[in-house]
Amino acid sequence: MKSSATIGIGEAAARFGLATHVLRHWESVGLLTPARVAGDRRRYGPGDLFRVAVILRAKEAGLGLDEIREMIAARAASERREILRQRRAELLRRIEQARAALEVVECALGCDHDDVTGCAHFQQAVLERIGLPAPAPPAPDVKDGRAGRRGARRSRPRGTVSAPGR
Repeated sequence: MKSSATIGIGEAAARFGLATHVLRHWESVGLLTPARVAGDRRRYGPGDLFRVAVILRAKEAGLGLDEIREMIAARAASERREILRQRRAELLRRIEQARAALEVVECALGCDHDDVTGCAHFQQAVLERIGLPAPAPPAPDVKDGRAGRRGARRSRPRGTVSAPGR
C-alpha cells in the first residue's frame, strides 16, 4: 500500500481480523476518525491503520476503550505512564483475586470428602463469610477426657474392632 493510499472499512477490518461494526464503534467513541468520501464512505489511511494497531495492542494490555482514549488524548508521556501504572495496579489486583480463587478450587479438589460441601473447612469458610462463628469443637468426654459427646456410651468395649458394615 502506498503511503497516501486509502482502503475501505471492509478491507481495514479484515486486515486486523475485526468485524466492520467494531471499527464503526471505535469511531463513535472517538478513537478513530477515518476520512469520508462520496456517499459518506469511510476511507482508512496509513495513520488510521496505525491507530487500529495501537488500539488492539492497548486492548491486549487490558485497557478499556475509555483508558485507550485517555492514552491517545494525553499530551505528555508522564500522563500515559500514569494510566499504565493504574492499569498495572488493577491487573495485579485481579491476578491476586485469580490466585485466591485457584487456591479455593485446589483445596476443594484436594479434599478427601466426596462432596466438598461436607468438608469441615468448607463449612467453616461459609460460616465466616456470613459472619457467624465457627462451631465449637466437641467437648471432652467427662469419663476419659477424650473428645466426644458428653456422657455418650461406647457401643463397643475399648480395644475391640467392629465388624465391617457396622
